[in-house]
Amino acid sequence: METLGEYILLILTALPFVGALALILFPTNRPKAVAPLVLVITSITLVLSVYVFVAYDRVAGGYQFIERYEWLPQIGASLHLGIDGIAAAMMLLNGVVAFTGTLVSWKLVTRPKDFFILFLLLVSGVYGTFASLDLLFFFFFYELAVLPMYLLIGVWGSTTDFKTFFRPKEYGALKLTLMLVAGSVLVWIALLAMWQQGSDSIGRLTFNFFDLREVAFPPTFQKIFFPFLFVGFGVLAGLWPFHTWSPDGHVAAPTSVSMLHAGVLMKLGAFGILRVGMELLPEGARSWGPVMIGLGSVNVIYGAVSALAQKDLKYVVGYSSVSHMGYVIMGLGTLDQIGINGAVMQMFSHGIMTALFFCMVGVIYERAHLRDITVLEGLSKRMGFAAAFLTIAGLASLGLPGLSGFAAELVVFIGIFRTYPILGVLAVIGAALTAVYILRLLGKVFFGPVSERWAHLTDASKLDIAAASILVGMLVLWGLYPLYIYRIIDSGVLPIAKRLVGG
Repeated sequence: METLGEYILLILTALPFVGALALILFPTNRPKAVAPLVLVITSITLVLSVYVFVAYDRVAGGYQFIERYEWLPQIGASLHLGIDGIAAAMMLLNGVVAFTGTLVSWKLVTRPKDFFILFLLLVSGVYGTFASLDLLFFFFFYELAVLPMYLLIGVWGSTTDFKTFFRPKEYGALKLTLMLVAGSVLVWIALLAMWQQGSDSIGRLTFNFFDLREVAFPPTFQKIFFPFLFVGFGVLAGLWPFHTWSPDGHVAAPTSVSMLHAGVLMKLGAFGILRVGMELLPEGARSWGPVMIGLGSVNVIYGAVSALAQKDLKYVVGYSSVSHMGYVIMGLGTLDQIGINGAVMQMFSHGIMTALFFCMVGVIYERAHLRDITVLEGLSKRMGFAAAFLTIAGLASLGLPGLSGFAAELVVFIGIFRTYPILGVLAVIGAALTAVYILRLLGKVFFGPVSERWAHLTDASKLDIAAASILVGMLVLWGLYPLYIYRIIDSGVLPIAKRLVGG
């Protein structure tokens, strides 16, 4: 196991990438063999993700499982991998969602080989982003995770077609790509500026995270370039008013891609704000903290009110994600140790519950061929498992005690009330609005009058039930025993919180 520990992050990052390359050479006349191969790959990465999370020494803290491989020393770039408690939780999240997403995509019939090549590239990019301690490779893996979304949505997505509303899948794919690329431009400008400023200060060229963390960037520099990182990464995190790509992208994406999109990709944005922006530019974070928490509060209320107005199941979940990511941004904006812990817990909890949401919405759409809340009703009589799983996801979303959403939001609320009590009131109002649209959705779609129109519907498949059961297990586990994940996350948050207060 010692040898495994030395190379585990490289294996986690490279295995999906190598799997994607292997699929390129895979014979096209054996489409049914593709999904089992991908399931083997994501099963291994899930097991390794669990190992990394459990083996992480929260008492020792700091960065562990360090690996470094020189790449281009002339510019100070190397494949430098390592994780702290925050990244350990995010690696586990990616492993769970990628595995369950593979189960959901098992019966894909349209070009499965091409789909899973892009799917595995995305998963590899996410692992690499969470593990990278070199800013050049951080950006490379960040882009590797985002760019496959264009084809995944544009080719395998679905078009929204209401009598009064038509939104082609190509629109969602292009809008997502253009806005995320625009955000990446801001990030790249800031990273190059930090590389130049940091290298001048150190006396040698370096993209190394540890080297740049020791640089005392001038306060003016930090105040200028922190917004580049906050907005650039914030676009992917669903930051208002740059969030509009997110609901359209959610709605157009196929089920497993929606699970990864909302469950993991949006977390990359928040992770980037925390890891690069707040840890390397703490003075900039202190200056812009009030703006962060202010925009986060807008996210919470705006997303919840928008979800109330939606008729499409996926749009409800899409705007709900915007609202819940607002709690993450608010928690980060507190610059408070408890608030940041709550933000990371919310990232994990929301990733699991949203994956469960989209998994069950996909089951409904696959069978009913529509997502119109005004038409769907009484489905619990025909789809008992789907109704139960979607209800659990909804209850986690509105913060029912015993599920992970309650623990995460509670810690966020405590952090906000410790720093910005008035905005804390808005956060609680957002939670109340969440209860309104979630309970309305569940009551109408599942527990309303039974419609004979849906008498032919069948329940979730065994694979869907297996995937949903894993996600529910995570929601319950971290809802009943949140202290374990809190302690691991806190070991990563504590050094950042000290830097933010100048300690």
